[in-house]
Order: sequence, then C-alpha cells, then structure tokens
Amino acid sequence: MVWLSGVRRVGKTTLAHSLSDIEYLDLERPSVRRQFEDPEGLLASLEGKRVVFDEVHRLSNPSELLKLAADYHPATRIVATGSSTLHATSKFRDTLTGRKTDVWLTPMMSADLEAFGGDLTRRLAQGGLPPFFMAESGSTGDFQEWMDSYWARDIQELFRLERRASFLRFVELILARSGGMFEATAFAGPCEVSRPTIANYLQVLEVTRVAHVVRPFSTRRAAEIVAAPKVYAFDTGFVTEYRGWNDLRPDDLGHLWEHYVLNEIQARIPSAAVHYWRDTRHNEVDFVVVPHGRHPIAIECKWSDSARDEFGGLRAFRRAYPEGDTYVVTADVEHPYIRALGDRSLEVVGLTHLIERLRVALEQ
Repeated sequence: MVWLSGVRRVGKTTLAHSLSDIEYLDLERPSVRRQFEDPEGLLASLEGKRVVFDEVHRLSNPSELLKLAADYHPATRIVATGSSTLHATSKFRDTLTGRKTDVWLTPMMSADLEAFGGDLTRRLAQGGLPPFFMAESGSTGDFQEWMDSYWARDIQELFRLERRASFLRFVELILARSGGMFEATAFAGPCEVSRPTIANYLQVLEVTRVAHVVRPFSTRRAAEIVAAPKVYAFDTGFVTEYRGWNDLRPDDLGHLWEHYVLNEIQARIPSAAVHYWRDTRHNEVDFVVVPHGRHPIAIECKWSDSARDEFGGLRAFRRAYPEGDTYVVTADVEHPYIRALGDRSLEVVGLTHLIERLRVALEQ
C-alpha cells in the first residue's frame, strides 16, 4: 500500500482522484465511515481492486484496518491519505513497517511550477498550495480558513491539544520568524505557556509537516553551534502573509528562495537529511547535506547571481571541513560555472543542477 501524506490543500485528494480505475472512499463523510465498522467485510468486498482511503485518520483505529488489508488482502492495491504521518498520533498503534511505502506530497515544486507557466516570483509570494497559487491574489481570509481547519481537523482530532489561542499564536510566530534560530523560551512568553509546552507544540508542527526543523551540522568542535535548530515554515505563501509582505524586495525574495530550495530538496530527494552550520562568530551556511560515509556538501542560497558575495560563511566552513563539494544555488543561473573560494572553489548552479548533483552524491 501507499501512504500519501501532506498538509491540507496540498493536493492529495486531487491526486487520488486522478488515478485510473479506482474505488474512492472519502472518510470525511459519516456514511462512508460507517462502512468501516466491519473492516473484514469491507475489505472482502474490495478484494483485488485499486482503492483510495481518503483521510483515513478519521477512523478510530486506522492502523488496524491497514494492517488487515496488507496481511490478508495483498491483491488489493491501497492508497491511504491523511494530513499527518502515520506515527503522528496514538491512533496509529502499529507502524505498518514493511507494509507501506511513504509518499510525501510537498507544496508545488519546480516541475509543477513549469507546468503552470514558470512564474517563480508568484510561487514565492502566494505559496505552493495549488488553490493559493492559482488565486488572483492572496487573501488573508484564505489563510485564516486554512489555520482554522488545521486546528479543528488535524490538531484537535489527532492530538487533543488544549489552549487553542496559545497554539495558534505559536504557529503564527513560527510562520513570521521562519528560517530563524529557534529558542523555546522566546516563544513561551508571547504564547503564555511553559517552555516544555512550546517544545511539545514544535514537535506537533514537525510531525504534521507544518514546520521543518533543520538541525545544526557539527562534529562537536568548540566554536560550532551544536544544539539550536532553525525552523522553516512549510510554505512561502504563509511566510509572506504572516510577515505582512505585499511588494517583495530582493532581500525578501532571497529569504523565500531559501525556503523554496529546501522544499525542492525535500520533494525530489526525501531521504536527504538537511542541516545548517553556524559557528560562534556568526559564520553560517544555509544547508549542509552529508552523504553516508562521505564529506559534507555545503549549499548557500542566493536569489541572484548578480548580488556578489565573498561567502564568508562558506569560507569559514571549508576552513573547518576542507573536503567536500560547495555550491551556491541561485534562481537566475542557467549554466553552472566555477568560481574561486579562497584557495578552493565553489560551483554556482541553478536549482535543477543542484538536485542532480545531490542525487548522484547520495546514491553513490
């Protein structure tokens, strides 16, 4: 079976409907959920078919159903969708190890954008959820509706958190401060909860993929940041909304481009573990990817190749870690080229070339 996960309105249901020759069961509907009161009888009636169980986490014990299907009805091909991963909640009491393939549907990536005309600035401004991207203009009401639905249908149903105002205030702050260093104490006061509660809130956002926690790369050198993570919002449209950005400046585009690069890596190479690097002198590298048993790959994100930079963070990183590939990924470079980085070199690439190089490195 395939477990298709992703945030609300990212396109899971549309994708499921596009499959040919399927039996589609929408568990948002009470009448459909009643059919699952006899799981063995239902699975027997679906024997050998291609089936979609949409929003399967609405069941009281979805893992039992999926385990029965995998073990006793192997001829039935199942796509199960949900807004959260299988391990997000105690409802999924069996991890289904060996019984499923995970597919994570991220917000729109470059291939999707190309199909819609390739307007990258629009993608960064309005975000990668298809309904938001295709709207004539962003609407605060749409974002608030999404937040209300996320609380009611994901958080309340899956996690039973209390203090709605505190949790949603935390989400808003994460969106507004996206890409920055995370310190729980800085959020506890504004949200009027304890530091442990903030840590729990962040775990919920990470599990539901509304936030991505990028942890520091370190070999425990004295000058390196080893504990404090950076937290990125799942979508650039929510960043622009909660930062109040209307007309994007070059610096704004650079910040959003960093998010987009992260989204592309996650969409195209979901197995890649992405870190960042920073030392006590505030030298920083946006992303570090470490292929198994090989030297770290350093990645710096720049909106435009015309904005020249001496790349102090990359220089400091390569003084500490001399071996490994170094890339600067920009939105406006069509043909990769090499430039000097002190006594070393780096390669300036577009996003497609970066993904190709990462994939080769991680597969070796």
